[in-house]
Parts: sequence; structure tokens; C-alpha cells
Amino acid sequence: MSFALDHVVINVLFDMERAAALMSKLGFTLTPRGYHSLGSINHLMMFEQDYVELIGLPLGTDKIRKDLLESPRGLNGLVFKVGDIDSCQRALGDAGLAALEPQSFSRPVTIDGVEHLARFRTVRTAPNLFDAGRVYYCQHYTPELVWHRPWMAHPNGVRVLKELVIVTSNAEADVPSYAKAAQSAPERQGDDWRIVLPGGFYLTLISPARYRARYGDLGVEADGRGSFFGALVFVAPDLVRVGSLVSSIPDLRFEAGKTSLRVLAPSLNTLFEFC
Repeated sequence: MSFALDHVVINVLFDMERAAALMSKLGFTLTPRGYHSLGSINHLMMFEQDYVELIGLPLGTDKIRKDLLESPRGLNGLVFKVGDIDSCQRALGDAGLAALEPQSFSRPVTIDGVEHLARFRTVRTAPNLFDAGRVYYCQHYTPELVWHRPWMAHPNGVRVLKELVIVTSNAEADVPSYAKAAQSAPERQGDDWRIVLPGGFYLTLISPARYRARYGDLGVEADGRGSFFGALVFVAPDLVRVGSLVSSIPDLRFEAGKTSLRVLAPSLNTLFEFC
């Protein structure tokens, strides 16, 4: 059984205010600020089956998540959806992927004036397995507190996550590792590799040269990594609407084509593609 996408994570470190303001200007609806029991903060951009998470670190406290502090800014997490973390951990072991011990945590969520507690359990693959970022699995105990309908409509018209572009200088090792992580067979796509998840979202693994050919000067900073998450692709029915939002935001770099709009947010070290 292949694992579906749960969410993709953008690490903003201590710069959550600017990151949230930028994503709002790009036309995304953000959930209210969340405070994890682990010591991190977040905002979500919710879609029908999955979401994008801005995750960061709070100011003025000694309770800091070490895994985030030691991770680079930008696209930094690929999270699969599972129904049972213990079964997932066994499946990873059977596939030859080492995993850390599961973590349980929570965050308060207020809906219609009533505070609830959203609860989760996660397990992460061993940090040395994926240079590109954190690859882990999430079990939602209270999905109704996450997929709340008013948070799922976005002024930019985006409704669907389509693709995560993973740049690798060692496809021979990374392609089978991501295939094991997703429990899905890789498919050759010309010079690239594609791993399709349930629901149609897919991972594309490409070489640094192919990344430059696809995105040119809009590519993100690799920060010395041999593999990194290079772009997140959304389905946007109205590229003109997205383009008007992008063009009004200083400090963004973008390139408009006939069928896509590519946007580099240097402050996030993150590349978005709308198509």
C-alpha cells in the first residue's frame, strides 16, 4: 500500500511573521498561529487532501526544537499520511529504512470560539537517509480540527498540490530510497524519475543540471547539500490572478510562461511553481 501525501513543510526558523505575511499576499488562506507542545509554531495552507505547513521557532523562549534549528531555511519536510504509526514503523523496517522512535504531540485549535486540542503522532526516518530534508509520517487523531472547511478556500484559486521537485546528485541511491519511503515504484520520465502517490501528487527526482535547465536562475540555494527540495508545484486554474498577486510583491523573483508561473521567494529560500 503506497503512502499518500499528508503535507509539505517550509522551515522559516525565527522569521514566521514575514513568512506568513508573504504567503497571505500570494493569495493563500492561512490557519491561525499554532503552538505545538514540542516547542514549534506554525501556519497551514489547507487543501482537500493535504496541506503546506509553515513551521518556525518562537521568540523569547528556551524551548526550541533542535531538529528545526539545525535544518536549513526553506522546503524542508516531506510528510506522508498514515493510519497507524506503529504499523508504519514496522513497514519502514521491513523496507530497510531506519526510523526514529515515534513522537506524540498536540496543539490548541480554536474553531467557532471553542478551543480544542489537535493531536498527532509521527515517526521520522533516520536523519542520515535523506539529505534533502526531513522525511516523516503523520497519524492524525483529530483530522476534523485540521481540515476545517473555511480554511480550505484560497483567494488565489489554488486548490491542489501537484508535485515536489527533489534535486539529487546521487539518483542511484536516492530514487530507491524515496520509493521505499513512499512504498511506491519509481517511473522513468526521460532523464528524470517520478514517484506517484495516491491522489495524484508526485515526487520528481532530477539532477542538478536538469534542475538548472527547468528553472534557470530561479533555483534555490542548496546550502551545500547533494540533494534538496527544489520546488513545490501547485495547480492554479487562473494564472492571471496569481500573476497579479505576485507582481505586486517586492523582493520576489518570477518568470511567467504560457502554462506556468515560477516564483522564487528568497526570504524563504523556496521556489513555487503555479501551473
